[in-house]
Amino acid sequence: MHAISIPQHVVERGRKQRGGKEHIFDVLDISKVAHVIVDLQKGFVAEGAPVEVPLTREIFDNVNAISQAVRDGGGLNVFLRYTYDPHEQLPWNVWFENYMDDRQFALMKEAFARGADDWQLSSELDVAAGDLIVDKTRFSALIPGTCDLDQQLKAHGIDTLIITGTLTNCCCESTARDALQMGYNVIFLTDANATLSDEEHNATLISMAAIFADVVDTGHLLALIDKSVKLKAAA
Repeated sequence: MHAISIPQHVVERGRKQRGGKEHIFDVLDISKVAHVIVDLQKGFVAEGAPVEVPLTREIFDNVNAISQAVRDGGGLNVFLRYTYDPHEQLPWNVWFENYMDDRQFALMKEAFARGADDWQLSSELDVAAGDLIVDKTRFSALIPGTCDLDQQLKAHGIDTLIITGTLTNCCCESTARDALQMGYNVIFLTDANATLSDEEHNATLISMAAIFADVVDTGHLLALIDKSVKLKAAA
């Protein structure tokens, strides 16, 4: 697991902005919550994978526990798959041509083409009937014209997103930033996201805590979901 380090001054600033509250959410309407699991595909997770992120293999228990709690509470799980699509309407040539060499580009095209083995979701994930699987061709799943996640969330009446997956500082962060600006509440997990180093992971957590999300660990989130479900049942 990543060693978490969020400066106390960032924590205190957030608490002050919230009128002394440690966290943004005291209760959730789980029927309006989606757990968005970002890109936990073989090509990022498996040993020796084209874009191997070793610490992803340590977050599956937490990700699956959150998925089960959301599912049991009447919320929605959405599994995102990063996809290379040479025929998409809005080609993304700038990233492939300017930010990687020819060898890496060829590797990405092959690994994350629809149907490729590395493109598939990891077998470690708990995926059940009723969960959604959504393909995206950008870091963020909320770029118009590249993914229909926003439309699917709105169709389900979702207003709050829980973000887990990989890479913390790339696709997870990009999706979280866009989600807030598109009007969704965002909960970002400290111990159910993973990237290539603690420094990169914590840089994202600091930005999330300062501006974009309620940053929590899995234990806190599971307790919040349990509390929310019980309060609704008792109402």
